[in-house]
Amino acid sequence: MVIETFNLTKQYNGRGGCTDIRLAVGEGKVFGLLGPNGAGKSTLVKTLVGLLQPTSGTAKILGRPLGDTGAKSRIGYLPENFKYHDWMSGLEVLRFHAELYRMKNPQKRISELIDLVKLTGHEKKRVSGYSKGMQQRLGLAVALLPDPDLLFLDEPTSALDPVGRIEVRGIIKSLKEKGKTVFLNSHLLSEVEMVCDEVAVINRGRIIARGELADMLEAGIRMEARISNPSENLLNALKGETEHLELKGDMLIFKVKDRRDVPEIIKIIVESGTLLYEIKSANNSLESFFVKLLEEGDRHADNSQILV
Repeated sequence: MVIETFNLTKQYNGRGGCTDIRLAVGEGKVFGLLGPNGAGKSTLVKTLVGLLQPTSGTAKILGRPLGDTGAKSRIGYLPENFKYHDWMSGLEVLRFHAELYRMKNPQKRISELIDLVKLTGHEKKRVSGYSKGMQQRLGLAVALLPDPDLLFLDEPTSALDPVGRIEVRGIIKSLKEKGKTVFLNSHLLSEVEMVCDEVAVINRGRIIARGELADMLEAGIRMEARISNPSENLLNALKGETEHLELKGDMLIFKVKDRRDVPEIIKIIVESGTLLYEIKSANNSLESFFVKLLEEGDRHADNSQILV
């Protein structure tokens, strides 16, 4: 495993942060960490990259303990809030960080990255004259400088326009194709849904769900069927095949565990003598899954808890 955490906890004066985090992220995966503001996402990432010391628990990064120098040399990190020396040019920033990485003859790598993040023609301009989107592109180039095996991206597309987001998704996918592992921390659910293989949802400092994205979205698919003249025995016939079954006007609403169950549902409806006009999945998205998880968690949460 590229990342393994064992009850990893980072608190501030005994409160907040993240608690008892247990995660395992395999090689060549794009892993998404989701959560509302203040859920503990950035605290977890900063602890994993060695900027914060854990309160308790431990973790392994690239098979080595937290803080290991050898592991750090194979990690790239784009923080959520970063600021470079604004009197430097983008090219100078990259050269400066190449020196920090002790890279030998980095010019070829720097040129490749300037082209990759679409800063060609702007690399000699001062950072003070960069837009937020250009600064975000520069930050991504810095994170990619050492050609890392593990890349942590904390809200990498937050300042980008739609074209920029598409380009960053392309970069992430190309890294995956090369066998790299990407740990993506984001609240932009649509972005996560497009690139991630696995996700974990964190709320109030604790992981409340984790697994492969496809499995999460397939679990409990909500369906809507528009019908007319429902037979008296229709609901009874469907009870054993569906969950949360209800009839609202001409709309039959229910859940199935697997899409492959849908043809059998259609067969039952038609054979009952009920007219079926339309059947479709409803709100089967990461957004609806995420909101439902938070709503269920908040009903049982201690509202006095404060998270950073």
